[in-house]
Amino acid sequence: MSKTGGVAVDVHSEIVIDRPRVLVAGDAADPSHAPDWYVNIASVDWLTDPPLHAGSRVAFVARFLGRTLRYTYEIVDYVPGERLMMRTAQGPFPMETTYTWHDAGADRTRMTLRNRGEPAGFSRLAGPFVAMAMRRANRNDLTALKSRLESDR
Repeated sequence: MSKTGGVAVDVHSEIVIDRPRVLVAGDAADPSHAPDWYVNIASVDWLTDPPLHAGSRVAFVARFLGRTLRYTYEIVDYVPGERLMMRTAQGPFPMETTYTWHDAGADRTRMTLRNRGEPAGFSRLAGPFVAMAMRRANRNDLTALKSRLESDR
């Protein structure tokens, strides 16, 4: 429980992709590619000019739990090939998303995806359900990324 009485959501997922870290990180960190592997993301619109850097802002339209969500992420930390952290504060579910990439052997990459946030309003009551649905969605998204990148050989 947080000090505001809501149930914080903290979902951590990871996968090993049989491709070099520079390729995995470069592809996953490009918001323009998000609809290619995030099942729930319908569209992405750069609000600042590419390339990605701390301070970049990107608008997303997604479908999650039967609802259309519109939100803007701001990049708060980006070290190419190592980590990307982005954060949004508006909407019913303020969220922080972090990707990290580590070598997992020759031409293999361990990618982690972490979503942390605190639901507001009605979403606050559904926090545990949201975390379960997010965990399932993250597994599906990472599996789609793995399949997409490993088939590009």
